[in-house]
Amino acid sequence: MTAPAAVDLGPDPARTVPSGVVLLTDRRVARRPLAEVVAAAVAGGVRWVVLREKDLSRAERAALAVELRAILADAGGRLIVAGPDPLDGDAVHLPAAGPYPPPAVGLVGRSCHDAPELARLSTEDYVTLSPVFPTRTKPGYGPPLRPDGLRALIAASPVPVLALGGIETPEQVRECVAAGAAGVAVLGALMRAGDPSEVAATLTEMAGHGRPQPPTATTEEKE
Repeated sequence: MTAPAAVDLGPDPARTVPSGVVLLTDRRVARRPLAEVVAAAVAGGVRWVVLREKDLSRAERAALAVELRAILADAGGRLIVAGPDPLDGDAVHLPAAGPYPPPAVGLVGRSCHDAPELARLSTEDYVTLSPVFPTRTKPGYGPPLRPDGLRALIAASPVPVLALGGIETPEQVRECVAAGAAGVAVLGALMRAGDPSEVAATLTEMAGHGRPQPPTATTEEKE
């Protein structure tokens, strides 16, 4: 009896790396409640969100993770948790300082800033490189790589790169993508935006990934 042919299920979605515009959260600078900002950014095309908020308790972060995952799930997006604890999910983003080796979860990213940090990578799936531009979130942090420095480090990276730091305009997104970045990680431009949906749509269009989606229908509209 002939064995059935193997079925190609395609790439593991748990290992799909972030691209386009990736939103980093910071409720302390957000102009609206955090869930509202994330929902608006998702409506504008964002499909990846990194949950930071490290000053909260684990229980508070876990509850927030559940809320944000639900928002992203409606648009086919994914939540990444900053730190080694995935908060009952399967994606984490680690600092350059550790832990090493990375935890065995579905998707692992790491913050990097220079070639020696890139050389320490092992099983990570992607990295952020920062700061590309001067940033209001971490003033004085740097010096900034600028697009030329970003391009050089991308050439040395064994995994896809997200550009991070001071990215607020479509032109800056374009420069990062032209340097070889798989996408850009953005905090202030979306957290501080009066209309996060409009800003997200503009930046994702320049990043070449993700299309604006209408806001999630209310229960009454669905009925």
